[in-house]
Amino acid sequence: MLAKRIIPCLDVDGGRVVKGTNFVDIRDAGDPVELGKRYDEQGADELVFLDITASHERRDTVVDMVRRVAREIFIPFTVGGGIGTVPAIERILKAGADKVSLNTAAVQHPDIVRESSRYFGSQCIVIAVDAKRGGAGWEVYIHGGRTNTGIDALAWMKDVERMGAGEILLTSMDCDGTKAGYDLELLRAATSALSIPVIASGGAGTLSSIHDALAVGGADAALAASIFHYGTYTVRDVKDYLAARGIEVRY
Repeated sequence: MLAKRIIPCLDVDGGRVVKGTNFVDIRDAGDPVELGKRYDEQGADELVFLDITASHERRDTVVDMVRRVAREIFIPFTVGGGIGTVPAIERILKAGADKVSLNTAAVQHPDIVRESSRYFGSQCIVIAVDAKRGGAGWEVYIHGGRTNTGIDALAWMKDVERMGAGEILLTSMDCDGTKAGYDLELLRAATSALSIPVIASGGAGTLSSIHDALAVGGADAALAASIFHYGTYTVRDVKDYLAARGIEVRY
């Protein structure tokens, strides 16, 4: 069995890490480079940096931030937000990121999933899916959660897997920032339908909620923000808790 990954998420807006609830009520949480270094030292398996307003404002992810982060941390990290072309993906990877996360661009121009996975390799292409309950299941939102596409989230995830995506970053908008736990029903539906890894996102609040995302939801990795940024738990706290309950983690 592969070890489960613990991934702090840093939502970046205007060069600062921020955190909100249900994608609104945004507040400052610190400097991305300093937080990245902290989580690297704590034993995080990976990091995710999301420029949360980039797609909405039609601007590129700040490549300079990627370079600064790459100089200071020694674990893999993924960058998303405002990345809409193969040359833009190349700039981010050359700046030091290990993977890119695509959301809005993938929905609007699905060929970018095929092209980028062929050109850079599936392992570099993460598809971020912001899903909210609607209709008989969950629907895909883009533009940082501002636009409902009406696309069925499970169908979309299966589509991008066929197109060559290497991983899914699945965020429950209903649970995001609430600290009430991940959407286990959504996670189980996704992990049962897909062969590629699924990162659980949205709702981490307790150690048991992270355990449930991995053990009940079937996720390959758990992503969290608030509980790390504001010092509720360290990455080591999470790993110790999981290991004591039979979940294989890396130290």
